[in-house]
Amino acid sequence: MIDAAGLRVMRAISEEGSFTAAAASLGYSQPAISQMVRRLEERLGTPLVERLGRNVRLTEAGQVLARHAGAVLTAIDTAESEVAAIAGLRSGRVRLMAFPSSSSSLVPRALALVRERFPDVRVSFAEGEPPESLAALRAGDCDVAVAFSYEDVDVSRGEDDLDAFEIKPLLEDQVRLALPLDHPLAAGDSVKLSEFADEPWIAGCPRCRGHLLTLAGNSGFAPNVAFETEDYVAVLGLVAEGLGVALVPDLILRSAPNSGIRALPIDPPSRRTVYAVTTPDLTKVPAVAATVQALVDAADCLEGAAPGTLPPTRTA
Repeated sequence: MIDAAGLRVMRAISEEGSFTAAAASLGYSQPAISQMVRRLEERLGTPLVERLGRNVRLTEAGQVLARHAGAVLTAIDTAESEVAAIAGLRSGRVRLMAFPSSSSSLVPRALALVRERFPDVRVSFAEGEPPESLAALRAGDCDVAVAFSYEDVDVSRGEDDLDAFEIKPLLEDQVRLALPLDHPLAAGDSVKLSEFADEPWIAGCPRCRGHLLTLAGNSGFAPNVAFETEDYVAVLGLVAEGLGVALVPDLILRSAPNSGIRALPIDPPSRRTVYAVTTPDLTKVPAVAATVQALVDAADCLEGAAPGTLPPTRTA
């Protein structure tokens, strides 16, 4: 019932003492001021001013509006300034959640790009595998999730509202077989998983373990999973010590190379797709859009690098 324009008029009348002076201070015409006061009185159902010749005096109700106008209008002006800053990327906050094997390469590069391009935008970061990060996105606990899916598997497997997400593919991440340097098959150019049916295996996250079971089943065997860990540095360490073999994506090999292992392509090849996931409404928020674009640019940079290397974020 009470709008900002009406509050500005009531404050001006209180300060200036007449419709004419209030109109001049606000840049309105005197009839426009009179009309705005009349509409406000009709909405509130009570007189707001007493007309005393050329001057006016606020009624008790008018004095209440004028008294509160300063604080309310200050809050509105502050809110408008903050929104303008966010819209202009002079400020903004983005909550990013990403799976661990992206947090050592893709995510740091993207965060550096955001800071370089928009120093006043703040991006917070937490780790989470795709089921957790997508649930957080749906619940409003994060703004952008970096997730992945294997070939022929939906990025939101187990989720029931994929249409609620805006999904941006970032990169194709090849999955390789990591084996010890002294393994008899380490000198080859590629391997078939069936050749490792009798080997002990090291499994990663639940989704990665499911992928291993699927590929092994397609190759005619059930893998003997001897160790399980979501820490890929530990996975590579176990492989290097000859304790088993493991499927390892290129993102890990780029950021955590281990001189004690050999990583070979598998035949037939296997890949996973890495995505930036947000919601249609959040894509309209400039800071979120800038973060997604930084992830795209960081992924482009990584895709051009060989496994085991990390190209510099900045160019001379």
